[in-house]
Amino acid sequence: MRKKVTKAIFPVAGMGTRFLPATKSVPKEIMTLVDRPLVQYAIDEAREAGIKEFIFITSRGKGALEDYFDNAPALEQELRKRGKDELLEILKSTNMESGEIAYMRQHKPLGLGHAVWCARRLIANEPFAVILPDDVIAAEKSCLAQMVEAFEETQGNIVAAMDVPDHMTSSYGILDVKEDMGSIVSTNGMVEKPGPGEAPSNLAVIGRYILTPTVLQKLNSKKTGTGGEIQLTDAIADAIADGEDVFGYRFKGQRFDCGSKSGFLQATVAFALARDDLRDDLWAYLNDTVHSHKAAQ
Repeated sequence: MRKKVTKAIFPVAGMGTRFLPATKSVPKEIMTLVDRPLVQYAIDEAREAGIKEFIFITSRGKGALEDYFDNAPALEQELRKRGKDELLEILKSTNMESGEIAYMRQHKPLGLGHAVWCARRLIANEPFAVILPDDVIAAEKSCLAQMVEAFEETQGNIVAAMDVPDHMTSSYGILDVKEDMGSIVSTNGMVEKPGPGEAPSNLAVIGRYILTPTVLQKLNSKKTGTGGEIQLTDAIADAIADGEDVFGYRFKGQRFDCGSKSGFLQATVAFALARDDLRDDLWAYLNDTVHSHKAAQ
């Protein structure tokens, strides 16, 4: 019987230190990309992929994240009174139904693998998705929706992957490719942040996963890896060693690393230029800025 992916884990326990002082009081995940917080892009992507249950792995100081998904009766009433129906619909689209979303605390920052392990009782014996909101992906069909289709075909573990240059392989988990079939790649294993010249390929894993319960079982050992943390890639590698299939999936779309300031700025420009109501003014400003810069050189 083919299993469907209906649950997704969102690891959001990080402190967001690269964005201080903004993240001193505001969780990084609700920092605004154009006019939506980062986490809303992740939720929308998951919904498009058919996800019904949303599991957030949080930590102390993330109360604003929980409030964001709650109803705001006073604000809704004020918008209704003013006849702001369009804004009211936008606001309602951010609400999550009771029982649709769950929050689990990760009490110690022990790595991505540990964050996923924290959700084990809610996942039980089902395949599940993992979405890292720092990775924002602009795509005609959402990255996770593409991966769900691939999972329905393969029924194996799937990780989103993209080709990176040699000098960047040490910043990613890298796939050891068995057979390259185009969009889907079968693997022998994964290497977490290999040193210069040690990468088995240039195919890097980014923040989207569809995993089987076997990976959760491997995380029970709480084996530490790179950086002294419990690495999700190590658990996936152990599952491969036990005969589990793991596939890389070359998604169609553009990924922005919004965990970095430069990536966040690039995403802001790209998503704003994609908006009919913002494109013209922003494009004119960018053109003027570029021409002024060239003239000053």
